[in-house]
Amino acid sequence: MAKRTRYTPEFKAEVVLKALSGESSQAELCRRYNLSEQQLSKWKQQVIENFTSLFGSKDKASAADASRIAHLEQLVGRLTVALDIEKQVPRSG
Repeated sequence: MAKRTRYTPEFKAEVVLKALSGESSQAELCRRYNLSEQQLSKWKQQVIENFTSLFGSKDKASAADASRIAHLEQLVGRLTVALDIEKQVPRSG
């Protein structure tokens, strides 16, 4: 059984970028990097399918982060008030 070659994400991105930019034809890239045309087509399809997530994920994460920060700030405020009240109560002892 033939051993399967594992390509790094950086390598895949470089080859797909060259293919999409038109810098080289798909056939030429496949010969240069010893890839099948099906493999390169699959990588290109993966990039196209996931393209929109590159722009959307940060916005969703930022909104979630902002919500979490607001919640934590409210909690810190309540704890600060509770601590101030605790400091003002005279202690018997």
